[in-house]
Amino acid sequence: MPEIAAVKAALAAQRIETPSWGYGNSGTRFKVFAQPGVPRDPYEKLDDAAEVHAYTGVAPRVALHIPWDRVDDYAALSSYARERGLELGAINSNTFQDDAYRLGSVCHPDAAVRRRAVDHLLDCVDIMDATASADLKLWFADGTNYPGQDDVVARQERLAESLAEVYGRLGEGQRMLLEYKLFEPSFYTTDVPDWGTAYAHCLRLGPRARVVVDTGHHAPGTNIEFIVALLLRAGRLGGFDFNSRFYADDDLMAGAADPFQLFRIMYEVVRGGGLADSAGIAFMLDQCHNIEAKVPAVIRSVLNVQEATAKALLVDREALAAAQRDGDVLAANAVLMDAFHTDVRPMLRDLREEQGLDPDPVAAYLRSGRQERIAAERVGGAQAGWGA
Repeated sequence: MPEIAAVKAALAAQRIETPSWGYGNSGTRFKVFAQPGVPRDPYEKLDDAAEVHAYTGVAPRVALHIPWDRVDDYAALSSYARERGLELGAINSNTFQDDAYRLGSVCHPDAAVRRRAVDHLLDCVDIMDATASADLKLWFADGTNYPGQDDVVARQERLAESLAEVYGRLGEGQRMLLEYKLFEPSFYTTDVPDWGTAYAHCLRLGPRARVVVDTGHHAPGTNIEFIVALLLRAGRLGGFDFNSRFYADDDLMAGAADPFQLFRIMYEVVRGGGLADSAGIAFMLDQCHNIEAKVPAVIRSVLNVQEATAKALLVDREALAAAQRDGDVLAANAVLMDAFHTDVRPMLRDLREEQGLDPDPVAAYLRSGRQERIAAERVGGAQAGWGA
């Protein structure tokens, strides 16, 4: 069995990146529910992210979304993050909220629209330079709704050409992370629908292009951990967007819908060496807290990822390998199930106390009274949210 001290050390070294948009208002196609105390600008988003890190000790990075987090001075924003004990993480582009992108962005049949989209992506690389961010994260809503609407092969050529231009602009130490999604908002074809398409484009681009696995972007029953294992083996897994789904891209709190799936994914990460800094895996959250309070929900998601990681680290890999060599199906499965059913919360509480943190981060945050204070203080102005 793994030594508890080694498991704790790995957990203490883990870093989970939270999304700036997770602190703003969000909703469904039908309604965005505003909440009191929601940030009104990127600086207040960083204030909330700093609380998550202060209570968990493992969430120092914050991903930005452009233009939702646009400011006049990104160097000043980066400096503010450092003052709050944070650093700015991935820069996420937005090529899906402009009327010009009705038929796509980088895959659009009109070269002028493609130019507009690529220029936005290049602007995002400029922001990376100003914030010392290493990752440009791309997700495209591009696709078609009807057979015959466009030439699907031509769209792939346009995509490849656009990606190549942006990839060529990356500076030293910068990466392109390409995300995929099965469907929505395009319902007949999606231009980057699966890991294979994303992987093929990354291979063509070069070694600094990697695939992002969003845990909500797959068909029901997809074996996500298999995808993770293959991408890790190929050295092309760039990171995760952790969230939960019941039906489609629900963006619920990580580990809420299927904690066993999250455990299985994290086991493949552990087995494949993905926790090491050298692996370059970005463990990001991508969630919409539509009805629950934002900060405690993000804290809970961080804890859920920690718990899944702890259980994955507790797998007796020697016993598992022996059972696999012997062809003992039941014994092999039992090794994984024993680790999954282990209650790791006492160990994580001990770890937090050793780090000088409260053993129950959610309860500690709620006791602090901060949620009530920001509700009273953040009055006036426009709350942050989709498109703000």
